This record gives sequence, structure tokens and C-alpha cells, in this order.
Amino acid sequence: MESLVAQHRPSATVDDGRTRDRVSSLLLEHGPQTATELAARLGISPAAVRRHLDALVATGRVEERQVRDAQRGRGRPARRFHLTDSGRSAFPHAYDDLALTALRYVASVGGPDAVRAVAEQQLAGLEARASSAVEAATSGSAGASVDRAQALAAALTAEGYAATASALSGGGQLCQHHCPVAHVAAEFPQLCEAETAVIGRLVGTHVQRLATISHGDGICTTHIPGPLRTGNRSALARPVRGERAAPASAPTSSTPTNDRERTPA
Repeated sequence: MESLVAQHRPSATVDDGRTRDRVSSLLLEHGPQTATELAARLGISPAAVRRHLDALVATGRVEERQVRDAQRGRGRPARRFHLTDSGRSAFPHAYDDLALTALRYVASVGGPDAVRAVAEQQLAGLEARASSAVEAATSGSAGASVDRAQALAAALTAEGYAATASALSGGGQLCQHHCPVAHVAAEFPQLCEAETAVIGRLVGTHVQRLATISHGDGICTTHIPGPLRTGNRSALARPVRGERAAPASAPTSSTPTNDRERTPA
């Protein structure tokens, strides 16, 4: 008997998921509805619909509101169910296509510098918020670049980048496991360049981009060096497509610079 029940559980779970997707689609297409209205459209009982609605409410995809309906006259308000922002985000969007279209137009009119200006403007708010978070987290401490990287990782995670920071001998690495603009950055590397510059300013030193999601890597990895040792600095090799490596003979400067290189195979 237990084996028979186990065999039926997966199909029942799949059916429940499909029904809840249909409920969400109906709320998207027709707006807020009662359980009775949804049941009529789905061809199932109101009790069954309420079970699926309860599950959707529990996951945050749907919320219930009581609305006074003039056609009902006096009595209890109607209980209508609405899609939440989380519920809407489960449906396909064309944001990447819109962003690509806009940036292609900007590039055709103003060239690469205009695209870079858009990228810097888009990241200005993120830099301001992250800067406040880093300063608050490192206040009262020595504020080493690697310590600031740990604080920056937490700030970027709050912004949706799923970032982590790890300390290594001679420095540390900032890893971003998610990139909200990876598809767009694959065509317009100015977005990655502007983001790298922001990271350098926030940690207070030059940084090196070792890998990016937009170029097919699993995560965006940024190397944050520790204190430099005299005579132990080597020139960068094999720059990532879309950026230039610093000349080997370039003089050392106190101004933070941002270089990007590919991770060796």
C-alpha cells in the first residue's frame, strides 16, 4: 500500500503545481477574483481552489483582500485574491530586450562613451548605498581593503548579487554569484567596467576582474590585493575581451586602477 501511495505522490504534486500555475495565470489575465470565480473558470470546486489559493498565499505569490462590492449590497465583503509582485515576477519579462534596444540606440548616437555614462549613472545609486553600508561596517576598525571587501559582499548581497568575500594570502576575492545584467553586459562590457571601478572605489584599492558571468564564467570574481611588496609586482597578462591590460612599464600610481584578466585555464 505504501509503495502505491509513493507512486502517486509525484504526479499529484505535479498536478497541484500545474493547477496553481493556472490560478496565477487567471489572476494575471483577468485581475483579482474570488475563489468562486476561479473555480468556474477552472472547472473545479471552490473548496479545491481555496486549497490552492492557501498554498499560493503561503508562498507569497498571492494575497487576499476584502473588497466591498456594490452589487452585493449589504453583507460580508467579497474576498478577492490578487497577484503579488513576487507572483508577477514568475512570468516572463522582456526587460533584457528593452535594455539592449535602448543601449544599442545610445551607442549608435553617442558611441561607447555614452554607453559608459549610462552604466555609471545606473550604478551611482548602488555605489551610494553600498558605500554607506561599508563605512558603517568598518567604522572603528583599521579598514583594510580585505575587511572592506567582506562588508561590501554583505551590501551587494542585500542588492541581489549573492556576493561572498574570501581572504587569501596576499589579498582576497570578491565573488558575485548572480548578475542582474549579465545578458546585457555580454554585448556592452562598459557595464562590467563601470562595476569594477565601483568595487575599486568602495574597497579603496585597485582591483582585478578575473572572471565574469557575462563572458560565460560561473561567477564574477574580483581579486582585491593586499599590501604591495616592493619588487614583487608582475604585469597583467591576457586581458578579458573588451578591456585593455595596463602597460608593463606604466609607473606606479596611488590612484586606484581597475584591471581585468581572465582566469588561467
